[in-house]
Amino acid sequence: MIVAEQKPLDEIRDLIADAGKVLVVGCGTCVTVCFAGGEKEAGILATSLRMASKLNGNAQDVTHLTVQRQCEWEYLDPIEEQIRQAEVVVSLGCGVGVQALAEHFPQAWVVPGLNTSFMGLPTEQGVWEERCAACGSCILGLTGGICPIARCAKQLLNGPCGGSQDGVCEVNAETPCAWQLIYDRLKAHDRLDLLMEIQPPKDWSTSRDGGPRRITREDLRLVAEQVE
Repeated sequence: MIVAEQKPLDEIRDLIADAGKVLVVGCGTCVTVCFAGGEKEAGILATSLRMASKLNGNAQDVTHLTVQRQCEWEYLDPIEEQIRQAEVVVSLGCGVGVQALAEHFPQAWVVPGLNTSFMGLPTEQGVWEERCAACGSCILGLTGGICPIARCAKQLLNGPCGGSQDGVCEVNAETPCAWQLIYDRLKAHDRLDLLMEIQPPKDWSTSRDGGPRRITREDLRLVAEQVE
């Protein structure tokens, strides 16, 4: 899932300082799971912004709502009227959600209420860790399901660096060496032979070097055309 955290309240207040009517839009998927931008967080933020504006002597009309997903048009259509009435829209979605709102409602001024961090998973209550860098060329089948791009500090593809000691990354003592994890998992599955397959230098053309990425499923497009 996409993991994010809420921006400091003062930063959000600066982004909406000139607005009289503000709409906070939460998102019901990833950022709800990481307790950053769901219905509860949208309500708390809206209340905090109203209180802060009153205390500052410049009361703002701040309301909130939450959609199931900000990243799909069909979930945004029902809130068109609320968006139209707002001078500023604060998105509590990830960076994709912010851009989806701005693109779908070009007349609206949309600002982010969150900082999008990474794609990860909850490893324990209140803790989320990065697991995928969306590099566009997955090698998890060779590394035992452990990503060296996202989890190795140096993104090494052929084993650990000299800084790895006792299974710990040199970055800090709380970060396990990704290649130690890979070795242990391959050994447990009797697949250490995979380590002998030398990987060539990473081809970053499937990542960000080629500009914004796009995936097109022609079969799905054909189905949509037939339905229409």
